[in-house]
Amino acid sequence: MSWPLKTCLACLIALFVAADAQPAPPVVQIEDERRLQEALARLQPQRPGVVDAYVIVAALDADPVFGREAREAGRVLSSRFDAEGRTLVLADDEGSDKADAAATPEGLARAVGSVASVMNRDEDVLVLYTTSHGSPHAGLNFRDPARGEAVIAPAQLEAMLDRSGSRNRLIILQACFSGQFVPALAAPKTVVATAASSMRSSFGCSAGNDWTFFGYALINQAMRQPDTFVRQFRRAFVTILGWEQRLGYEPSSPQISIGNDTAGWLAALDAREPKTASAPVGRPPSEIEQ
Repeated sequence: MSWPLKTCLACLIALFVAADAQPAPPVVQIEDERRLQEALARLQPQRPGVVDAYVIVAALDADPVFGREAREAGRVLSSRFDAEGRTLVLADDEGSDKADAAATPEGLARAVGSVASVMNRDEDVLVLYTTSHGSPHAGLNFRDPARGEAVIAPAQLEAMLDRSGSRNRLIILQACFSGQFVPALAAPKTVVATAASSMRSSFGCSAGNDWTFFGYALINQAMRQPDTFVRQFRRAFVTILGWEQRLGYEPSSPQISIGNDTAGWLAALDAREPKTASAPVGRPPSEIEQ
């Protein structure tokens, strides 16, 4: 087996870790359930005649970079998609910067199903952003010292989304090898964007970072500039490629799949984005500052 150059070590290690999630202690489960129920109860109803976005952001790994990225991504995506009151952030807390609830595979499934039940599934859009390590031929890694370890495979995420009944979907996955999800999730009413191809690493996941390469380029830079989502993704792609070439990294090759029946809801969301740019928050990934 050959590995891409500059492959994320944590992602490789995770490939050889048992993928069966261990249940959290009862006290942790009770508190997780309480916070998730309260967060779901705060979701605003959809507006008839408006293409509402319902945003879920999940940091699936306990490395602090993912929690930092998820919490700020929740704020950016809420503004970008006019989703105030319709955004749910699942991540660890860090000081006064709080998430809505903890991120676990079970909590993510609950969130996806509950959000879909609030939406008008024919009119509204589910926006899902996950950030974590990833493993080739396996999926998205979940790791939390208090809650165990698991891998969310492409077929599992596909089933989670299909069970929810959501139809219009914008799925953005930040992880090494995340392109492996494109074949499973691509559909006529779905846009899938990933940080890397199925056999390439993405970069910037050092625990001390505020952002990964993909998160910083797409969420913290491109999506703060008024433009369509497709052009924002393409701008981020070019930015990331420039960093990788300068550093001598093998390109991560972010992927995007745009379903044939997405033009209507994409245009509706693009039309309501903020008309003025906002400034990036946090530091660029340490690797690109060297």
